[in-house]
Amino acid sequence: MIRWGVSCMNHDASICVMDESKILFASHTERYSGVKNDANLNADIIADALMFGQPKEIHYYENPLLKTARRIYAGQPFKFDNIKKELKKFGVKAPVKWGEHHKSHAAAGFFTSPFNEAAILTIDAIGEFDTTSIWYGNKEIHSFFKLRSKRYPDSLGLFYSAMTDRIGLKANEEEYILMGMSGYGNPQKHYASVKNLLHSNKNFHRGCRDFMPELKEDDYFDLAATTQLIYEQEFIALLHLTRRLTGQKNLVLMGGCALNCLANRFAYVYFDNVWIMPNPGDAGSSLGAILAHTQQQADWESPYLGYNIQGEYPVNELFNELKTTGIVGVANGKAEFGPRALGNRSLLADPRGQQMKDVVNRIKKRQEFRPFAPVILQEDAHKFFDVDKDFESPYMQYVVKCKHPKKYPAIVHVDGTSRVQTVTKTQHRGLYELLTLWKKHTKCPMLLNTSLNIKGKPIVNDLTDAKQFEDRYRVKVF
Repeated sequence: MIRWGVSCMNHDASICVMDESKILFASHTERYSGVKNDANLNADIIADALMFGQPKEIHYYENPLLKTARRIYAGQPFKFDNIKKELKKFGVKAPVKWGEHHKSHAAAGFFTSPFNEAAILTIDAIGEFDTTSIWYGNKEIHSFFKLRSKRYPDSLGLFYSAMTDRIGLKANEEEYILMGMSGYGNPQKHYASVKNLLHSNKNFHRGCRDFMPELKEDDYFDLAATTQLIYEQEFIALLHLTRRLTGQKNLVLMGGCALNCLANRFAYVYFDNVWIMPNPGDAGSSLGAILAHTQQQADWESPYLGYNIQGEYPVNELFNELKTTGIVGVANGKAEFGPRALGNRSLLADPRGQQMKDVVNRIKKRQEFRPFAPVILQEDAHKFFDVDKDFESPYMQYVVKCKHPKKYPAIVHVDGTSRVQTVTKTQHRGLYELLTLWKKHTKCPMLLNTSLNIKGKPIVNDLTDAKQFEDRYRVKVF
């Protein structure tokens, strides 16, 4: 039976199509509209979803009645997210079933995970009322339920977003920039003030622009460092509580805060095995809305689930351009479902040059301090990074120390860490072959990998987008 999962009308809308346990399609509406974090559905993504047949059921990722109640409680203007009416605009009239925000997050993670039994920790800004929740799942006995939650306005995610706004960045979009800035600051300088703010019962939903008004722009790196440190301390406390409540050694980590790859490293202090679905935020809940209803394991194979640019992966073309110019774009195969490009909609570059980081940041119109991630052959990762031989990180979800930061300055942050993506032939044959060829000719088994977009714009989706990127930014795209 064809089912759709839908997340929309708040931010970063998406649609997922499933047939029983098989994921047929999943993508973000922003990739079709060109509007970053687009909250709305559009005719183009609907048309691509309909290529797999008319849905028999549609599952919405949260409960609009509870969401409306929370908005009224928060003093916001009345708004009811009428998903049925929204879908009718596009001629889609299948029955709609509501879900629950945090249950959709938890289900998206647990029922794509390799674990039969696990603890699930979901942290985000806000759902209907839940802001943090701890779940237990056991597939063998068909058990999946919530153990504990924090409720609005007590929200670690809202705190992080409010501090993002306080330092002049865009909340609900640029939290990852705050994370990057934190490496340049002194986390102790404003520690007492920020800690007191967090525990002051302030409703961070209203922001905190009045906090420490005397601060200048030069102080924002210190404030970012303090925010990241305090987030990590709170995160560690939640990990400890999750382990104590569940007794589990397997952890599923979900919600928008699961994109904090700097903090994610602490998950392995308390758990032996960790799974983060590559799209852990609200967009990933289009998949989670279906899985929360069926509570059946999905046939998770990879995050390559979006718009398909057909053709063989252009290994030789990419290699020749890298050898000539040191930088190249790739738009091939199915687009990644999630915020990070993992080889199908990527901008790739030689990580060895002293100037390459600045070159790529200029092309992407990003701040100069922003780091980039390396993509590396998995069998070589332990030679270049402080990890074990069996280390796997196919989705860029953790930072690790680089052993040779001076040799590869384009993929190392100021703190000496890198957000590594490892690749095997099974995971991505084309990218693996490119890295193997690159290693053969350069002795370097890695490339810089960043998303094929510029700051404030969605990742390239189709061939038209790729051609426009190539023409506008003078970078060859294959």
